[in-house]
Amino acid sequence: MNQRLNRPHQPTPARNPGYNPQPAEPAEEIYNIIPIHNLLADHPSLRYPEVRAATAALKTVGDLRKPPYVIWTDGMDLLDWLGIFFGFQRDNVRNQREHLVLHLANAQMRLQPPPDNIDVLDPTVLRRFRRKLLSNYTAWCSYLGRKSNVWISERRDPSRSDHRRELLYTCLYLLIWGESANLRFVPECLCYIFHHMAMELNRILEDYIDENTGRPVLPSISGENAFLYQVVTPIYDIIKKEVESSRNGTAPHSAWRNYDDINEYFWTRRCFQNLKWPIDGGSNFFVPKGSKGRGVGKTGFVEQRSFWSIFRSFDRLWVLHILFLQAAIIVASQGRSAPWQALEIRDVQVRVLTVFITWAGLRFLQSLLDAGTQYSLVSKETMKLGVRMVLKSIVAVAWIVAFSVLYARMWEQKNRDRGWSSQANSRVVNFLMAAGVFVLPEVLATILFIVPWIRNLLEETNWRIFYVLTWWFQSRTFVGRGLREGLVDNIKYTLFWVFVLASKFIFSYFLQIKPLVVPTKAILNLKNVKYKWHELFSDTNRLAVGLLWLPVILVYLMDMQIWYSIYSSVAGAIVGLFSHLGEIRNIQQLRLRFQFFASALQFNLMPEEQLFKERGTLRNKFNDAIHRLKLRYGLGRPYKKIESNQVEANKFALIWNEIILTFREEDIISDLELELLELPQNSWNIRVIRWPCLLLCNELLLALSQAKELVDAPDKWLWKKIGKNEYRRCAVIETHDSIKHLLLEIIRNGTEEFSIIRNLFVEIDHAVQVEKFTETYKTTALPQIHAKLISLLGLLNKPKKDMSKIVNDLQALYEILIKDFPKVKRNIDQLKQDGLAPLRPSSDTGLLFENVIELPDEANSTFYRQVRRLQTILTSRDSMHNVPSNLEARRRIAFFSNSLFMNMPHAPQVEKMMAFSVLTPYYNEEVVYSKEQLRTENEDGISTLFYLQKIYDDEWNNFLQRMRRDGMVDDNEVWTNKLRDLRLWASYRGQTLSRTVRGMMYYYKALKMLAYLDSASEMDIREGSRELANVGSMRRDSGIDGLSSGGSLSMRSLSRTSSGVSLLFKGHEYGTALMKYTYVVACQIYGTQKTKKDPRAEDILYLMKNNEALRVAYVDEVHTGRDDVEYYSVLVKFDQQLQKEVEIYRVRLPGPLKLGEGKPENQNHALIFTRGDAVQTIDMNQDNYFEEALKMRNLLEEFRVYYGIRKPTILGVREHVFTGSVSSLAWFMSAQETSFVTLGQRVLANPLKVRMHYGHPDVFDRFWFLTRGGISKASRVINISEDIFAGFNCTLRGGNVTHHEYIQVGKGRDVGLNQISMFEAKVASGNGEQVLSRDVYRLGHRLDFFRMLSFFYTTVGFFFTTMMVVVTVYAFVWGRLYLALSGFEDAMKKSANNRAFGAILNQQFIIQLGLFTALPMIVENSLEHGFLPAIWDFLTMQLQLASVFYAFSMGTRTHYFGRTILHGGAKYRATGRGFVVQHKNFAENYRLYSRSHFVKAIELAIILIVYAAHSAIAKDTFVYIAMTITSWFLIVSWIMAPFVFNPSGFDWLKTVYDFDDFMNWIWYRGGIFTKADQSWETWWYEEQDHLRNTGLWGKLLEIILDLRYFFFQYGIVYQLGIANKSTSIAVYLLSWIFVVVAVAIYVTVAYAREKYAAKEHIYYRLVQWSVIVVMVLVIVLLLKFTKFRIIDLLTSLLAFIPTGWGLICISQVLRPFLQATVVWDTVVSLARLYDILFGIVVMAPVALLSWMPGFQSMQTRILFNEAFSRGLQISRIITGKKSNDL
Repeated sequence: MNQRLNRPHQPTPARNPGYNPQPAEPAEEIYNIIPIHNLLADHPSLRYPEVRAATAALKTVGDLRKPPYVIWTDGMDLLDWLGIFFGFQRDNVRNQREHLVLHLANAQMRLQPPPDNIDVLDPTVLRRFRRKLLSNYTAWCSYLGRKSNVWISERRDPSRSDHRRELLYTCLYLLIWGESANLRFVPECLCYIFHHMAMELNRILEDYIDENTGRPVLPSISGENAFLYQVVTPIYDIIKKEVESSRNGTAPHSAWRNYDDINEYFWTRRCFQNLKWPIDGGSNFFVPKGSKGRGVGKTGFVEQRSFWSIFRSFDRLWVLHILFLQAAIIVASQGRSAPWQALEIRDVQVRVLTVFITWAGLRFLQSLLDAGTQYSLVSKETMKLGVRMVLKSIVAVAWIVAFSVLYARMWEQKNRDRGWSSQANSRVVNFLMAAGVFVLPEVLATILFIVPWIRNLLEETNWRIFYVLTWWFQSRTFVGRGLREGLVDNIKYTLFWVFVLASKFIFSYFLQIKPLVVPTKAILNLKNVKYKWHELFSDTNRLAVGLLWLPVILVYLMDMQIWYSIYSSVAGAIVGLFSHLGEIRNIQQLRLRFQFFASALQFNLMPEEQLFKERGTLRNKFNDAIHRLKLRYGLGRPYKKIESNQVEANKFALIWNEIILTFREEDIISDLELELLELPQNSWNIRVIRWPCLLLCNELLLALSQAKELVDAPDKWLWKKIGKNEYRRCAVIETHDSIKHLLLEIIRNGTEEFSIIRNLFVEIDHAVQVEKFTETYKTTALPQIHAKLISLLGLLNKPKKDMSKIVNDLQALYEILIKDFPKVKRNIDQLKQDGLAPLRPSSDTGLLFENVIELPDEANSTFYRQVRRLQTILTSRDSMHNVPSNLEARRRIAFFSNSLFMNMPHAPQVEKMMAFSVLTPYYNEEVVYSKEQLRTENEDGISTLFYLQKIYDDEWNNFLQRMRRDGMVDDNEVWTNKLRDLRLWASYRGQTLSRTVRGMMYYYKALKMLAYLDSASEMDIREGSRELANVGSMRRDSGIDGLSSGGSLSMRSLSRTSSGVSLLFKGHEYGTALMKYTYVVACQIYGTQKTKKDPRAEDILYLMKNNEALRVAYVDEVHTGRDDVEYYSVLVKFDQQLQKEVEIYRVRLPGPLKLGEGKPENQNHALIFTRGDAVQTIDMNQDNYFEEALKMRNLLEEFRVYYGIRKPTILGVREHVFTGSVSSLAWFMSAQETSFVTLGQRVLANPLKVRMHYGHPDVFDRFWFLTRGGISKASRVINISEDIFAGFNCTLRGGNVTHHEYIQVGKGRDVGLNQISMFEAKVASGNGEQVLSRDVYRLGHRLDFFRMLSFFYTTVGFFFTTMMVVVTVYAFVWGRLYLALSGFEDAMKKSANNRAFGAILNQQFIIQLGLFTALPMIVENSLEHGFLPAIWDFLTMQLQLASVFYAFSMGTRTHYFGRTILHGGAKYRATGRGFVVQHKNFAENYRLYSRSHFVKAIELAIILIVYAAHSAIAKDTFVYIAMTITSWFLIVSWIMAPFVFNPSGFDWLKTVYDFDDFMNWIWYRGGIFTKADQSWETWWYEEQDHLRNTGLWGKLLEIILDLRYFFFQYGIVYQLGIANKSTSIAVYLLSWIFVVVAVAIYVTVAYAREKYAAKEHIYYRLVQWSVIVVMVLVIVLLLKFTKFRIIDLLTSLLAFIPTGWGLICISQVLRPFLQATVVWDTVVSLARLYDILFGIVVMAPVALLSWMPGFQSMQTRILFNEAFSRGLQISRIITGKKSNDL
């Protein structure tokens, strides 16, 4: 339904919503947050004078020249004035008006001290905002040497400056930004536009006269929608053309301009000459790259697809590695035990100097790579760049020559003098002097590193002299300047890396390089090697040495990652310990600290009382530290303060109870647990804090036993003993006060019995007061009193009250108290005299207590609730360690309570906090699960709901309990009356939008409550507590014990939303919360969903209806003509008064939204609708918690704190992965992810200072990012990992990213192997693209050396080293295969130096097992849960085959990372976020993993089999196992993991069906529209897409890699009997006859099948028979006349099958040439045959395990073990035997 029709002021969709100067009637206008168009409206936000002040400031149009051609009305303001003059859209103006008013009002609220006149906008507020908003523009002007067009004196006192002019500049920038659409990704382009428009504004303000017309000057762009048409659209169109020329991102990056290229054009002065103003459409800027015209081309950087990019971007790292390796080999080759002994020899010292020649060579390589990749940047306008490229190469060559000559002269002199004479030494000095000049730049860099502020000053100062000095070293760029950190941070991360590098190099020298020296010499000296094949080269000893060293060098190049892992784990643990993480790990530890918990909550979450307290002073910091120390360790009993101050106690109770109530609404605790956990409001005149029952249980009984033991002890002793435990003391006092109040409540006032009880308690209280209780009373009688009280309370708690029994219990109690309890017996007269016995004769009115009992009415649930509590305290004997029983509830309580003892900024009042927004991009995922989705069963008969019921067993029971309390009688009603609740319950346990919205709306709920607590007086709090005590107990009355099934009357009348503190609100809380918080969900296709009547649209509307702070932004497509489409950014909300969805803003876009990657484009279009100083980016699979939302205002205060030399621009927030309980796979994934988002991020932020943004719940400084390109980058393909580029951009532009662990947000992760693999593929491909990007190149060059190391090993380096591990395995097994087949291994074994060769086998390949990468996981787990649980978890994971999963993941990452760098093909992979209980068939697994895992595993297996057959060393089984076990483990993991982690993976019937399905898929021919999952052929062609799009170098490298498959044939044919031990090359050449014959036979049979199989079947059989006969004849003849053996047939298969595969792989690369020929059909049919063969090889072990009994149940146990521990009846699930109908 189109709500637009109901809005008279909105134009029809077909028209352009241009600037309509006549606004609608104020009352009719739809507003977003505040109705600023009508300041007299009844809205809670308008009570703030700051809002009126900001609005009034905008109204100061005054004497400004009015725009022509428009009727100016009084209601218009400065934004209208700008909008009319410059042609901005009306809704853009409306949007920015509210944006600006909200921000200025919020900023003025935060002003300390408050301004003298709060009704006027304070000038300093505006000045600060203008400076921040235009800081990037100011820096840009300075960089380009242009004078800023903001004509305001910065020196002048802001109160005297032109207030209105300042406002106009601010408004102008916001209006430009708000309408720039996709141009927001090119921030310096916006600076260019603002620069010229500000100049035109100045001309208007200064009353310039137009020379041509003689009239006052008008802007060069004006009229309706002029800005959109004349400024935004031309630039948008060129970006669009460039994107179209990229062929959907498949064209090389160098062939088209992306967003960064467009933006960087504005980093040069040529933009002013070429583009001009108004923008010149004929400029070469508007010529697309690749078209015939001479366009601008790439700017700033050219992304070239090559592995050399890793060397180019991080050349300093590789130079260090290579030079150390060279020096270490030179030193180690001397054979001395210690390196310093070798370095004493002058010859060695001189040889080590060769590192300078290598260094110069590496510089030459770098200069060649620069020239080879960046040559296309050189043009007439950028000639200096070309000159520098050429000069760098020439200088590098000159250095190589100079060093080589000087080096040669040293040896020449030494040889001439036959020793190191003084002349020879002087030549050494000459060399060293040259080396000194060579390293001078590095020395300078080191000095500047030690004094970082000088480096920052040099880089940030835009003086030409500095440009000239630095021109040689790096290109001048606008970003990447002044990145140095402060001295303290420098020292921290330098120390970290000094330790890592020292460990790595010591290990490498002594355990990698030195042990290989002796075997190397032995191999080089090996003579008379008897080769088994034809040697192609003469000196193959060196090749053998190379093959032995290759895996060692590869390990040497990647093992820094392992050392980084070890040291980062240690550093992370230390930082975590100092942050006080994991001090409260469980409920038991919380019990010990709960008494300080209220004070900690008060200290951290409640604002300070002093109004203008100086913040940040040393004294305050010291006082805070002391206070936190007291809280943490309970010094000075801080909770006493709360006990004496009931208001603080009540505030604490309100917050704690609201948290517990939220737990109940989420169904993670039951009604009974709610009562045990909550803090009751103070009633019954109890003198102490009423701790939760959970803490008081068993305490009273312990106090009684102490009283019994210390019978004769004085009061002081006894009370001191009891009072040692705070909870025991409180339990005793509360029990006493409660019993007193209870007895006086149930006995009618004014009766004798009432006065007797009162007097009795007066006596007892007096005895306690004068400390004579133990003298007066027998403590041995206390157990009797205790027993009678329990009996009495039991009767009172029953639904039907038995009065006679109650009277009997009271009489018995009276008897004990009067007769047994006092030590001194009193007769009846004395008792009467003391008022403890009735004065009347007993016969007059019956027995004592008989007619005086008046029990409160059932409706008075407060009373009965207190009775239940008292009964719990009196009776509970166990310590209730298992309350709450839900693991998630326990974790959340533990984390929240622990976080309050951590360091965090003080909370400001809600009014004075920073405002913020949350932005969630949404496309087409699930919003709320439908009834059908919940009921639909999979092939095993399992429905999603059934699965959820079993995994979340306790939560399901709690849900049913809640529904019964809400009036549900029959459980089947969940499908009818309670269907909405059921759908939401299930959705809150999946990864749905509704879960995310619920979580993010907790911010709103928390802010409302905190706003109430901030403003409430003591009386409000006291009265409110009392009121809540009454209402709360009415809401949760006796249904707790299951005694009342219908629930109380009050429960039905009170809705869930009006529960808790919200009942006390006065109204202003809503206004405050709305001003501080907005939630925008960017539902990109919501408009289309509404049109198509998609149920998701209805669910989104439901979410808006139930969440008033929720706004939905979407892109509306309006068809105006046959082909014309207009695009609009639209913001909608649900109007609670009109009870329908209403449209707030509609801003027209220049064209389709999606030019780059979808998610960042979606975020960008909705960003204009966010508000506040900060924006939190939340993905659609995240969740939030109410108790965490309470800490948000503390977190936002971090933006004011300096971390190092900068304030933060991104606040990193910790995550909790909530999907870990679904299956063991999900657990592995969440464990890996948790260690990354906690320990990993912690170390990155401190000490390493390289934390980026990883798409997690980070909070951005909104205005900082708004002017610098937004919160993500969007260029097609290169920015596929869009989020991390926001971090790169932030760091390059001088931002600061921190990490805070006292607050957490939930996050879902993929839970099935296929989902996880697709996610890993996406991340690995994204990293492959990052390697090529300009951001990574600039960070690699602009960061100092140690931060560069941190950056490398935590981003692309992690994936690179993962790939190196796999490459190392390949290098090792191929090297071994070469040595075995060539006969070299035999010679080594027979050699005298056999022991030396044994040393080679000791090379550790343990790294494959990933034990070191698991270290961070163990350390983080130990820190937060304890060492033993962490070790137990780790061992459990190993038993559940976690190592198999991690090895498999390593394969996924390697495959996609390597392929992306070589060939591209990165794309967004939608992983799906459902629950995985479904069996994936074999064909699907084969499609996903055949190329990435199966083929590689089969290749490795063949190598190891061949090696086992032909190696001399492998004859010793133990040696073979020791050498190859890790390789076999990798093979087994890669082949078996998809089946081990597949539900019903080893079910025999499913395996049979899967194989049939696989064969059908293989042979199905399909047609033009056939999908890959239907036909093998379609899939096969899709698998080659990357080869179609790759460049020439990519194809060449692919062919070179494929040549390895021919090695098998070369090596094995010489081992065959038929070869007769000949080593002639003819043997190999003749073996190709076999290949040709095999292919010919296959082609013949295939041809016969095609021609005869259908109609003339006899001919087909004849051909088959003929082929068989000929083959048998040939074999017989070979056996007779040659040395051929039958075993040769099997051996030759291992030789020729790889050859065939190699031919197919090369044919795929050459497809463009072969496809049109007859050869291609043969290639396709052969490839099909190979895939059948691979399928059978992979299927064989699966089939075997399926056939064997017991494996299926074992696999189920492994896969679902975590869920088992939470009550999942998996055996029933897998077999589909349901235990209930629900």
